[in-house]
Amino acid sequence: MWPLFLTAHAVLVERVEARLAQAGLPPLTWYDVLWALERAAGGRLRLSDLAERIVLSRSNATRLIDRLEEAGLVERERSEEDGRGAYAVLTPAGKALRAKMWPAYKAAISTLFASHVRPAEARTMSAVLRRILDAARR
Repeated sequence: MWPLFLTAHAVLVERVEARLAQAGLPPLTWYDVLWALERAAGGRLRLSDLAERIVLSRSNATRLIDRLEEAGLVERERSEEDGRGAYAVLTPAGKALRAKMWPAYKAAISTLFASHVRPAEARTMSAVLRRILDAARR
């Protein structure tokens, strides 16, 4: 089951990425960062917290934030608490791009994933995945 789960995830992400690219939109990782920031209090997260939320290594998250900053979608803000840490802060352009990406992403989720799962299966899958995730985080 594990190999099937990993393969399904990889193939679905690849197909979603292709749909976003066909629509002239940036990669899914950009959406993930922008969405995490949009949901965060004040539209900002420490880079380490952001990396955890989007499941990237700290170094990969830093490089991704560099690209988003160059595009004007996020800004870096130095931590006033310790002076060493930094925050990623969502800009209005970042929020607008995330909203622009959502319809294509939502359509891809619906077509590639949700349309193949019955409501009862979705409830079961959600419960199982939640239990696995909770156990892994303990």
